[in-house]
Amino acid sequence: MNPSRRDFLKGIAVGAAGAAVGAPAAARSAQGEGDAKHRWGMVVDLRRCIGCQACTVACGTENHTPLGQYRTVVHQFEIPGADGSPRRASLPRLCNHCAEPPCIPVCPVGATFQRADGIVLVDNTRCVGCGYCVQACPYDARFVNAELGTADKCTFCVHRVDAGLLPACVETCVGSARIFGDLNNPDSSVSQLLREHEALPLKPAAGTAPQVRYIGLDGRLQDKVTGEPSPIAAKLAEVTP
Repeated sequence: MNPSRRDFLKGIAVGAAGAAVGAPAAARSAQGEGDAKHRWGMVVDLRRCIGCQACTVACGTENHTPLGQYRTVVHQFEIPGADGSPRRASLPRLCNHCAEPPCIPVCPVGATFQRADGIVLVDNTRCVGCGYCVQACPYDARFVNAELGTADKCTFCVHRVDAGLLPACVETCVGSARIFGDLNNPDSSVSQLLREHEALPLKPAAGTAPQVRYIGLDGRLQDKVTGEPSPIAAKLAEVTP
């Protein structure tokens, strides 16, 4: 069983019986304030990632993002191997839900906010689409939604989390490379992985304290935020309804 799912079954009360499972509501009041006893985070085990882009497709389907715009994507890099020959390296990318998010202070209308459980969200009823937050994000994890004209990003599928479910990308990952859970719970799978493995953040010099960490991350990719999409990603527009 996926360790993230096991955590939820053991430790997450499936409350919020009326919570909708689908595209999250835009207004801040509808997105909730979160519970400070939790601190949600993700570990991406690159030893398990095969670059299949199932996470990208699942995210787009779950959150109804416009064609060609993605809240998460797996970038591909070619780097020299130990013997000097080139090898492929996959780097899944998403919002890092930083403890010190630089996207919040630059928003002129207070549309970007952080819940008590650490999830960073955008209130689309207040956002004016200025793009300041897009520029402020050191992880290139934000974009202006072409259909809504407002900032968009990964939300950890907050509507699912609040209903006691896992983010769509975690549920769909065929290699169980994405592990989601409560960083405040020392017995959660994410906490155990962080204790047992070297799990690196992207761009540590940015000082944002990201809540997404990577096991097996090649140090040469730690400051990379762009790459060449895999052939599957390049064809997403052809296969996504």
